[in-house]
Amino acid sequence: MSARRCSTLSSSTAPASSDPSHEVPSGEDLSREEPSREGGLSQDPCDGPSRGLWSVDGHLDDILATVSPLEPIELQLPDAQGCVLVEDVTVPVALPPFDNSSMDGYAVRVADVAGATEEYPAVLTVIGDVAAGAGGLPVVGPGQAARIMTGAPLPPGAEAVVPVEWTDGGTGGGAASGMRAASAAPEGAGGEVRVHRAAEARAHVRARGSDVQAGDLALEAGTVLGPPQIGLLAAIGRGTVRVRPRPRVVVISTGSELVQPGGELGEGQIYDSNSFALAAAARDAGAIAYRVGAVTDDAETLRATIEDQLIRADLLVTTGGVSVGAYDVVKEALTTEGQFEGQVDFRKLAMQPGKPQGFGTIGPEHTPLLALPGNPVSSYVSFELFVRPAIRALMGLDDLHRPRVTAALKADKALTSPSGRRQFLRGTYDAESGTVTPVGGAGSHLIAALAHADALLVVPEEVTEVAPGSTLEVVLLG
Repeated sequence: MSARRCSTLSSSTAPASSDPSHEVPSGEDLSREEPSREGGLSQDPCDGPSRGLWSVDGHLDDILATVSPLEPIELQLPDAQGCVLVEDVTVPVALPPFDNSSMDGYAVRVADVAGATEEYPAVLTVIGDVAAGAGGLPVVGPGQAARIMTGAPLPPGAEAVVPVEWTDGGTGGGAASGMRAASAAPEGAGGEVRVHRAAEARAHVRARGSDVQAGDLALEAGTVLGPPQIGLLAAIGRGTVRVRPRPRVVVISTGSELVQPGGELGEGQIYDSNSFALAAAARDAGAIAYRVGAVTDDAETLRATIEDQLIRADLLVTTGGVSVGAYDVVKEALTTEGQFEGQVDFRKLAMQPGKPQGFGTIGPEHTPLLALPGNPVSSYVSFELFVRPAIRALMGLDDLHRPRVTAALKADKALTSPSGRRQFLRGTYDAESGTVTPVGGAGSHLIAALAHADALLVVPEEVTEVAPGSTLEVVLLG
């Protein structure tokens, strides 16, 4: 964190509530973004040294300098999904652990089926069944075959497997299409089978260790455990694994004007969207997200809510109430002395949208808190730039950011951008043509346009106009 602070919050409050599921009404603040000031340094102690504003990169650096990866824990496999492995995992036993059949058919000796055709089939004596998981395997001798199922161990003496479709299935007729259930036709485990095609040695046999050998590296530290990785761990016998847990992110939106979706709108009210969007974005980033109902514009209520939520938060995210209005409740609640242990900065950044931002740590565990603006586009862009990297840093990942590419602007006219601000515009990216097309305008309330965008166009601070065909940096959103 920078040494310059807008507020210092000291002295811890009463203990947090033991009920982590406490909720208050949910919401989204439409706090205005203050117009950019021209000229030299601002007298506002929250402003940074560049044109009276903090840089986007400097603000992110402060956040990442404070956020540390969560401590590793041992988790059962179902609970480890989405977590980051903190140790190399080696294979204790070969996979597969024995030679086994890749087909339903008959285990045979190669010499016994050499030259077999439909006209002159090889006739073999069936000595029994070999099912997956079977023990006490029969020994296949000359002129013999064992009926074998997919995944079953290759019995001693057998050198190959012929699929059931290459045989008469023991019926004495033409080519079989399958086997009858053993319970319905137990006689299939005996008698004779006619084989219509020859087989080479090891045909349709999965060799022991053909997947991985004992001692091989199964997964390396830093791997995010998805379904295939969980499956591999289970296959090599690991019931638990040491990982960094998924961060618990609590999203709190503010605003007395907010109503839960599905409710009735009164005069001057809008539906809460920010808490839903940001909780979804937190889950998309890899976190466990808790969405708290909207808090009214009352500092005491917000302070109580934050105190109550600290018990289940590795990261707190608020939206709304961080600008310069008389009802900017987040700023009021977190700049009141003697309320929380910790400190929070409120800054104005050289960016559009998302100029007003807050960041700090609060509570006895110094839980990181990011305070985002309330306009829907501002809050989402701020999440992508600041909160997503913080979540991934908590997870212990090296790759903190969305992929970025360069693309040519596809537009009917030039784009304009304010001097001294890094502008983030919504757009759609076409990888095939290498172009990006703006969606909607620059307004920070245009949530419909955001819903149709899959990228952010980045216009640098020193650029005030971007002509069609110009190359821009593009942040890919998914």
